[in-house]
Amino acid sequence: MAELWTQMGSLMATIMFVYAMVERFFPAALRDALQIHTQKLVNFLYPYVQITFPEFSGERLKRSEAYTAIQTYLSENSSQLAKRLKAEVVKDSQNPLVLSMDDDEEVTDEFQGVKLWWAASKTASNPHAYSFSYYSPLDGKRYFKLTFHKKHRDLITVAYIKHVLEEGKEIALRNRQRKLYTNNPSSGWYGYKQSKWSHIVFEHPATFETLAMERRKKEEIINDLVKFRNGKDYYAKIGKAWKRGYLLYGPPGTGKSTMIAAMANFMNYDVYDLELTAVKDNTELRKLLIETSSKAIIVVEDIDCSLDLTGQRNMRKERSEEEEAKDPNKKEEEESNRSSKVTLSGLLNFIDGIWSACGGERIIIFTTNFVDKLDPALIRTGRMDKHIELSYCRFEAFKVLAKNYLDVDSHHLFSRIANLLEVTTVTPADVAENLMPKCVNEDVETCLLSLIQALERKLAEEAEEKESDDGGLNEEKDKEEATQQEIKSNGHCVEDVKGNGFIL
Repeated sequence: MAELWTQMGSLMATIMFVYAMVERFFPAALRDALQIHTQKLVNFLYPYVQITFPEFSGERLKRSEAYTAIQTYLSENSSQLAKRLKAEVVKDSQNPLVLSMDDDEEVTDEFQGVKLWWAASKTASNPHAYSFSYYSPLDGKRYFKLTFHKKHRDLITVAYIKHVLEEGKEIALRNRQRKLYTNNPSSGWYGYKQSKWSHIVFEHPATFETLAMERRKKEEIINDLVKFRNGKDYYAKIGKAWKRGYLLYGPPGTGKSTMIAAMANFMNYDVYDLELTAVKDNTELRKLLIETSSKAIIVVEDIDCSLDLTGQRNMRKERSEEEEAKDPNKKEEEESNRSSKVTLSGLLNFIDGIWSACGGERIIIFTTNFVDKLDPALIRTGRMDKHIELSYCRFEAFKVLAKNYLDVDSHHLFSRIANLLEVTTVTPADVAENLMPKCVNEDVETCLLSLIQALERKLAEEAEEKESDDGGLNEEKDKEEATQQEIKSNGHCVEDVKGNGFIL
């Protein structure tokens, strides 16, 4: 054994001597050629291929999206096999503390029966080197190294790497902390740390299970959402942008905003609450659309009140005639004072124009209390693909509210409430207000009796309104009949005068 170690030591010393002589006395061109042929010999004997993914890339050394996606993928799928892990605090994530494999650690992965090796490595940093990157760490450059057998080159480079990047991005989206955005005025778009959208964490607890609506209608909406979420290939096949429009309409208090929150929670989407009155013109509207992310719901609430978009085409001629008659100075002053110049055409292009195809997997929702006021071009099929009416509370929706607020599935007062709900027009918000206990002493029966009293009062009010309306109609009818009788009698008098030879 001692002789073997002696021979190995002599061999290593000889190699080091030869290497030093080559580096010192051989010309650079000869050294490069020798290195190339040596690498070819190593590649011939070594049957594995290695691919490196650096943490920073590009001219400005920005953090590589590929590196981030690979790190997320390995943290989710393979890092549990590593013996040395590092903990990192990730911003805007549901799991703020993420474990990933440490430097100089290696894990294995398998894809379609092929075994691969991932290694996390780091190069030594040069303290005298100047970096243009805002992100580059001072302790060296990190990278991931993927190793696999050369006979699987096509499978790994074509399918596996694409799978890793897509899976990593999907995991990051799934684990992200969802946000509720609102648009800023254009005066605050530019400058240090300025942006077009402000956001807070979206924490609305609404779900379809707690939504006061008929089960059949809820299942119909859920199935439509699932089909849209899984329809990426289908939308690409038919040549349409991967988006869908919903129009929610109904009286105030019927749950339109709650429906939006339930849809966002079900789809795991961000929500962009677009305030049209803060948008100056169509150009700003397009810029806001570009800044929205995929997997998002863009909401315009009370669109009939947001801008004067109702009946624009019918009034266009009248407005143009009025503007022509105005004094030019006055006209210019009115134009400058108008807060928003977003037009119906600009909003239509925002919904389904060529700019709407930027990004993907978006849902656009309009809400309104008065659907008849909206321009038909705004809500036609293809722009608002599905119209959902949210109406007054009926017994099936009441049972959901009773379960939510009182945790009760049945009660002897339910039949009485069912009869009252059939003949009254009361919103789910009004029902929920009466079902909510106001103090610790109120039990289930007290809350249900409170609801019954409220429904009976509502029924009496509606009966009084109907009676007064009927009385007013009868009074108008009597006046109309009296007027017709008076006209008729006056006609007879004129005929009598003409018969006697006089014309009054």
